[in-house]
Amino acid sequence: MARVTADMAVSLDLVGAGRDQSAEHPFGPKVGERLHTWMFEHRDDSADEIAAITTATAYVMGRHMFGPDRGEWDLSWTGWWGPDPPYHAPVFVLGSRERESVEMAGGTTFHFVTGGIEEALARAGEAAGDGEVSIAGGVTTLNAYLAAGLVDELRLHVVPFTVGEGLRVFDGVGDIALRPVSARTTPHVTHLTWRAED
Repeated sequence: MARVTADMAVSLDLVGAGRDQSAEHPFGPKVGERLHTWMFEHRDDSADEIAAITTATAYVMGRHMFGPDRGEWDLSWTGWWGPDPPYHAPVFVLGSRERESVEMAGGTTFHFVTGGIEEALARAGEAAGDGEVSIAGGVTTLNAYLAAGLVDELRLHVVPFTVGEGLRVFDGVGDIALRPVSARTTPHVTHLTWRAED
């Protein structure tokens, strides 16, 4: 059975996305790109953590992680990442409206799931085999999987600023127990790893 991991970059106050997401501001105008400068501008300092994010053999994400549109699908939209997304594996996108799968370069195929988090995880687990399923985000999707007790390992990448508003990890999750596994700090981010209690 596939192991389920999750990675999320968050501010010090656990905000993983700001308000008013749009095509111009994927994480909201107040957050901008600040949550991810450690991945792009200082990637050598976090090479192992970045590599771990992309070792999964299947992914699950929410609709707003896939794109900014609401309501009916904009069928011309194929994700934030251009023609060759970084996943190189099947990605199961949660939503309430059906859409045909979208095959991209490099082995990424986006499949759209309307049956909820359990169906998406079951399909991702089947695709992953004995590999790893990553809950790729966004915050609402991660919180749903945490609340359901379906995440084996949580990796938060904490960036040293506060936002003060937005979507926060653990909001509405309830009482869960996680065991600390590791912590590592660079000048730009602190990487924290927890595992679910056995």
